[in-house]
Amino acid sequence: MAEHLSQSELDYPFKLLEYLNGFRVSKVIFAACELGVFDLLMTSQRPLSAQHVAQALDASADGMERLLDALVGIEILEVETADGTALYSSTDVANMYLARGGGKSLHDMVIYQSQTIYPLWNNMTDAVREGKNQNQKTFGIPPEEVFEAIYRSEEETLKFMGLMNSSWILDGQDVVTAFNLSCFQKIMDLGGCTGALARELARAYPSSSVTVLDLQEVVKMTRKHFLQENDTFTFEIGDFFLCELPPADLYILARIIHDWSEEKCLTLLKKLYRACKPGGGVLLVEATLMENRRGPIMTQLFSLNMLVQMEGRERPPSQYTMLLNRSGFTNVQVCRTGKSYDAILAVK
Repeated sequence: MAEHLSQSELDYPFKLLEYLNGFRVSKVIFAACELGVFDLLMTSQRPLSAQHVAQALDASADGMERLLDALVGIEILEVETADGTALYSSTDVANMYLARGGGKSLHDMVIYQSQTIYPLWNNMTDAVREGKNQNQKTFGIPPEEVFEAIYRSEEETLKFMGLMNSSWILDGQDVVTAFNLSCFQKIMDLGGCTGALARELARAYPSSSVTVLDLQEVVKMTRKHFLQENDTFTFEIGDFFLCELPPADLYILARIIHDWSEEKCLTLLKKLYRACKPGGGVLLVEATLMENRRGPIMTQLFSLNMLVQMEGRERPPSQYTMLLNRSGFTNVQVCRTGKSYDAILAVK
């Protein structure tokens, strides 16, 4: 933007104003998800008035009308007028991604962004000034206890697990097929949470066995809330930093390395190198930055989120390669998927 501002943008900053109002757009979507707007409209057999939606969701008619109009403005809902009354209906995008029952629902991701990430970002100025996460100021939990903050209650744990589940429903297939992993007979997803990525692995490589290793409470909640009837992957209980790693041909760390300091990353990757047999490997799944620091903007925002919530950062491929090389891996390949997350395969 800085190098390519047109004269019209200098005359009136349309793009800058759009950025400045970005948080308002997010909150419109957050509020609609929390109120159940998309669920109601998806199941309705006909377009509904603001009055009808408000009554069904126990909201004010005036507030609901303004919210629905804003959703029309950002092209998430449709509106038509009949006999002077505005009638609202869902778009395919809203039905697919924002309703709880959508085929690729991101509803849990939206709730986590609204109720956990947004409060943290209110303290972004302090995070930049201090260079550390804001869990203490936001949730009253010391900054070094990053996962104690994430798992501070059953409700918060479930919200976080919903976020992770949504991520792999959207991006899982792309990252597990970025490389042909069929040569790895035993695959272990470390910190695999709800098993959403393991599910994609099992579908893509049916001749391989897939196991999720995670904490006891996470596995318990996964079995209760997220398992599907035809799932073929299995679980093991453990903390990958502390426990002896079960044998596997391929270990997966998906959105794990970006959580931690370089020192902790090296500790974990060296442990994985020692656990790997010759020909075995590690697959990292992360949002990677461009080497020239010019994007992608989504990943740059993710990196700020790591500052305000965790201990780590997002990195360009060269830095992941460096971490893997320092841990003993010399055969490292990178595949950009063109989506939110990329794949980095290191073989011993």
